[in-house]
Amino acid sequence: MGKFKYKFQMYKSLQANIPAIYAEAKKAAEELGIPQEIRGKFGMTGGISGCPAPLREDIMHASEEAAKTVTPLAVMVDQIRELVKDIYGDEYDAAPTSTCEAGLWVAFDSLFTPPAMGRGDNYRARYIAPYEKHFHHQGGYGRPFPGKYKDLIADRGTTPGELGFYGKRQNNLDTLVVPVAGAEYPVHGIKHHPVPLLTKVDPEATYAEMKKIAERHAAMFTGMTSLGYETPGYGYGAKDKDGTPVLQKLYAKLCKEYNVPYVIDNAWGVPGIGHDIRKSGADAIIYSMDKASGAATSGLIIGKEDVMVPIRRAMGMHGDRWGTGSSYGKAAYVTFDPGKEALATQIQVLKVLRDNPEVYTKAVDDLFDVVKEEFAKIHPKLKAGIIINKSYNSRAVEVNYEGTWQGGELGLPIFSIEDMYSGTNIFQSGMAQMGVIPTVAYDGNIYISPDLGTTDSKGNLLKDVMRYGVQAQVKLIEIVAKFVGII
Repeated sequence: MGKFKYKFQMYKSLQANIPAIYAEAKKAAEELGIPQEIRGKFGMTGGISGCPAPLREDIMHASEEAAKTVTPLAVMVDQIRELVKDIYGDEYDAAPTSTCEAGLWVAFDSLFTPPAMGRGDNYRARYIAPYEKHFHHQGGYGRPFPGKYKDLIADRGTTPGELGFYGKRQNNLDTLVVPVAGAEYPVHGIKHHPVPLLTKVDPEATYAEMKKIAERHAAMFTGMTSLGYETPGYGYGAKDKDGTPVLQKLYAKLCKEYNVPYVIDNAWGVPGIGHDIRKSGADAIIYSMDKASGAATSGLIIGKEDVMVPIRRAMGMHGDRWGTGSSYGKAAYVTFDPGKEALATQIQVLKVLRDNPEVYTKAVDDLFDVVKEEFAKIHPKLKAGIIINKSYNSRAVEVNYEGTWQGGELGLPIFSIEDMYSGTNIFQSGMAQMGVIPTVAYDGNIYISPDLGTTDSKGNLLKDVMRYGVQAQVKLIEIVAKFVGII
């Protein structure tokens, strides 16, 4: 028998030993030789809004030039529409927003909620949100159904986005929370909560289950959402010959059968090189453009033209004002308007993605090599349970260690997303002790991406700097594994 009989004992021991783990992490940073001058100034991802990456040189230049000129914002929005149509075709349209969360809000409110106008009381509406990772983002816009999920996002209530927990809830809207077939939802972490483990998701069985739920709630079923990611750790490892996740195609199929929109939350995604809405069949997709795309803080909604009409009208980008067809920024969601400089950076990002996407993909290829090389050196007992995948969609490399929990034995600690938000995910907080800004990590998944002090002004990966970070992550995992007695 290992050091602990039950997993909750392991997590209690970890919590008690945090000071000792931090001390070993600091010592390891010295042994790795991480230079003092870069400590605290580089990190494992440029894809988090709380610590944005520096803007690339060409993007900064575009913003500066725009700031010197007189250009109506409506003109800039039309430039974004043209670029989106260049990439996806004339059947698609776009609406930029102030943030990704704003994009989700206006899309869900335009497409999922019941109408507020007309005599009589509102009816109730329900949208399906698969029980997947960081559910509170895409699933937090309605009241959870069935009731057993009412506490699912309670501990994340203060951190579900810019609008906060209560601000997200929309008019007479319920969220149908549906577990994904093949997934496991064990309880883990210092903050002990269920964690979705998704590497064994069965797309066909999930579609069948979702269809049952849709049939049961057909009278109120108004839409569906999911993440737009493409990796096994997020449940989308099964792909067709074109590389499109099968599960997302099946979600689109289900929505088409019920004539309701399928809206994808692809916050950590990049237009053009990642999820292809034409191939999945989704109706709309929303990006956080300041994450993997590298624009200034802003969001972007891309979708089929018919679906985009109500969204663009809600944003004031599709007329009418006093009978005109060209009003701008005077509709219900004027508060979600992006600023001029943000629009300028989106235009530059989309131009590069259309004309020279290698600027975005090359750094991911180089990062993948670094991660593979460094994780190949991890303790042999851990290596067998770790899988590593590359994602152009998120410009990231996914390290998933669900497989370290095999055969009834305790594996590497799996920290819940509640741990991430409370600062008790040691795979993150320990990195700060080593002078490395941590990345997003929860539910047995670690997403590593470039740009936070690890790329030059043109977007090329600084391999030596990035390698320090990956080495620190590997060392920290081994330190924690030693404390819980699995190596």
